[in-house]
Amino acid sequence: MALNERLKAIGEALRDREMGNAEALSVAWKRIEEIHGRVKDGLAGFESGAGDVGHLAVSLSEPRVDDKHLHAVQFDVSRGRHRVIVTAKTKGVVTLVGPFRDGDTEGPCKRIDLDDDAAIDAGLEAVLADFLEAAFAP
Repeated sequence: MALNERLKAIGEALRDREMGNAEALSVAWKRIEEIHGRVKDGLAGFESGAGDVGHLAVSLSEPRVDDKHLHAVQFDVSRGRHRVIVTAKTKGVVTLVGPFRDGDTEGPCKRIDLDDDAAIDAGLEAVLADFLEAAFAP
Protein backbone atom coordinates (compact mmCIF):
# COMPACT_ATOMS: atom_id res chain seq x y z
CA MET A 1 0.00 0.00 0.00
CA ALA A 2 2.83 2.42 0.75
CA LEU A 3 4.26 1.89 -2.76
CA ASN A 4 0.88 2.61 -4.34
CA GLU A 5 0.49 5.86 -2.40
CA ARG A 6 4.07 6.99 -3.09
CA LEU A 7 3.75 6.36 -6.83
CA LYS A 8 0.35 8.05 -6.88
CA ALA A 9 1.91 11.15 -5.30
CA ILE A 10 4.69 11.14 -7.92
CA GLY A 11 2.09 10.81 -10.68
CA GLU A 12 0.10 13.73 -9.30
CA ALA A 13 3.21 15.92 -9.02
CA LEU A 14 4.26 15.11 -12.59
CA ARG A 15 0.73 15.75 -13.85
CA ASP A 16 0.69 19.15 -12.17
CA ARG A 17 4.11 20.01 -13.61
CA GLU A 18 3.23 18.89 -17.12
CA MET A 19 -0.09 20.75 -17.28
CA GLY A 20 1.95 23.86 -18.05
CA ASN A 21 3.30 22.18 -21.19
CA ALA A 22 -0.02 20.85 -22.46
CA GLU A 23 -0.73 23.62 -24.98
CA ALA A 24 2.77 23.62 -26.50
CA LEU A 25 2.74 19.82 -26.68
CA SER A 26 -0.63 19.94 -28.43
CA VAL A 27 0.85 22.27 -31.06
CA ALA A 28 3.82 19.91 -31.53
CA TRP A 29 1.45 16.94 -31.95
CA LYS A 30 -0.60 18.80 -34.55
CA ARG A 31 2.51 19.74 -36.55
CA ILE A 32 4.05 16.25 -36.40
CA GLU A 33 0.78 14.75 -37.62
CA GLU A 34 0.73 17.21 -40.55
CA ILE A 35 4.36 16.47 -41.40
CA HIS A 36 3.71 12.72 -41.04
CA GLY A 37 0.94 13.07 -43.62
CA ARG A 38 3.32 14.80 -46.05
CA VAL A 39 5.91 12.05 -45.62
CA LYS A 40 3.26 9.35 -46.02
CA ASP A 41 2.14 10.94 -49.30
CA GLY A 42 5.76 11.26 -50.44
CA LEU A 43 6.48 7.61 -49.66
CA ALA A 44 3.37 6.63 -51.62
CA GLY A 45 5.04 8.30 -54.62
CA PHE A 46 8.21 6.30 -53.96
CA GLU A 47 6.23 3.06 -53.74
CA SER A 48 4.43 3.91 -56.98
CA GLY A 49 7.75 4.54 -58.69
CA ALA A 50 9.31 1.36 -57.27
CA GLY A 51 6.42 -0.68 -58.66
CA ASP A 52 6.46 -4.40 -58.08
CA VAL A 53 10.01 -4.55 -56.71
CA GLY A 54 8.99 -5.85 -53.29
CA HIS A 55 12.34 -5.49 -51.57
CA LEU A 56 12.20 -1.70 -52.04
CA ALA A 57 10.01 -1.34 -48.94
CA VAL A 58 10.19 1.50 -46.41
CA SER A 59 8.57 1.61 -42.96
CA LEU A 60 6.90 4.71 -41.55
CA SER A 61 6.13 4.65 -37.82
CA GLU A 62 3.15 6.39 -36.28
CA PRO A 63 3.82 9.61 -34.35
CA ARG A 64 4.64 9.08 -30.67
CA VAL A 65 6.21 10.82 -27.70
CA ASP A 66 9.87 11.38 -28.53
CA ASP A 67 12.23 8.62 -27.40
CA LYS A 68 14.66 11.10 -25.81
CA HIS A 69 12.73 14.25 -24.96
CA LEU A 70 9.53 14.39 -22.94
CA HIS A 71 8.47 17.67 -24.54
CA ALA A 72 8.69 16.48 -28.15
CA VAL A 73 6.97 14.05 -30.51
CA GLN A 74 8.51 12.01 -33.30
CA PHE A 75 8.11 9.48 -36.06
CA ASP A 76 10.69 7.40 -37.94
CA VAL A 77 11.25 6.38 -41.52
CA SER A 78 13.31 3.21 -41.78
CA ARG A 79 14.60 0.40 -43.92
CA GLY A 80 16.72 -2.19 -42.18
CA ARG A 81 19.28 -0.32 -40.09
CA HIS A 82 18.82 2.92 -42.04
CA ARG A 83 16.71 5.55 -40.33
CA VAL A 84 15.46 9.14 -40.41
CA ILE A 85 13.80 10.64 -37.34
CA VAL A 86 11.46 13.64 -37.55
CA THR A 87 10.69 15.44 -34.28
CA ALA A 88 8.55 18.42 -33.35
CA LYS A 89 9.54 20.06 -30.07
CA THR A 90 7.56 22.31 -27.79
CA LYS A 91 10.43 24.82 -28.16
CA GLY A 92 8.98 25.59 -31.61
CA VAL A 93 11.35 23.63 -33.84
CA VAL A 94 11.22 20.63 -36.12
CA THR A 95 14.36 18.52 -36.20
CA LEU A 96 15.23 16.22 -39.08
CA VAL A 97 17.77 13.62 -37.96
CA GLY A 98 19.67 11.53 -40.45
CA PRO A 99 19.88 9.58 -42.44
CA PHE A 100 21.94 7.34 -40.17
CA ARG A 101 22.25 3.65 -39.36
CA ASP A 102 21.04 2.16 -36.08
CA GLY A 103 24.04 1.59 -33.85
CA ASP A 104 25.89 4.58 -35.32
CA THR A 105 25.83 8.13 -34.03
CA GLU A 106 22.58 9.85 -34.93
CA GLY A 107 22.89 12.73 -37.33
CA PRO A 108 23.21 14.96 -39.15
CA CYS A 109 20.53 17.15 -37.58
CA LYS A 110 18.69 20.00 -39.27
CA ARG A 111 16.58 22.32 -37.11
CA ILE A 112 13.76 24.25 -38.74
CA ASP A 113 11.22 26.67 -37.29
CA LEU A 114 7.96 24.84 -36.52
CA ASP A 115 5.96 27.22 -38.74
CA ASP A 116 8.32 27.34 -41.74
CA ASP A 117 6.45 25.05 -44.15
CA ALA A 118 8.72 25.78 -47.12
CA ALA A 119 11.89 24.95 -45.17
CA ILE A 120 10.27 21.83 -43.69
CA ASP A 121 9.27 20.63 -47.17
CA ALA A 122 12.74 21.34 -48.59
CA GLY A 123 14.40 19.66 -45.62
CA LEU A 124 12.17 16.59 -45.88
CA GLU A 125 12.86 16.31 -49.60
CA ALA A 126 16.62 16.42 -49.06
CA VAL A 127 16.81 14.10 -46.05
CA LEU A 128 14.42 11.52 -47.51
CA ALA A 129 16.22 11.51 -50.87
CA ASP A 130 19.53 10.94 -49.05
CA PHE A 131 17.87 8.24 -46.93
CA LEU A 132 16.51 6.37 -49.96
CA GLU A 133 19.86 6.49 -51.73
CA ALA A 134 21.69 5.18 -48.64
CA ALA A 135 19.05 2.62 -47.64
CA PHE A 136 18.97 1.02 -51.09
CA ALA A 137 22.64 1.17 -52.00
CA PRO A 138 23.73 -2.25 -53.29
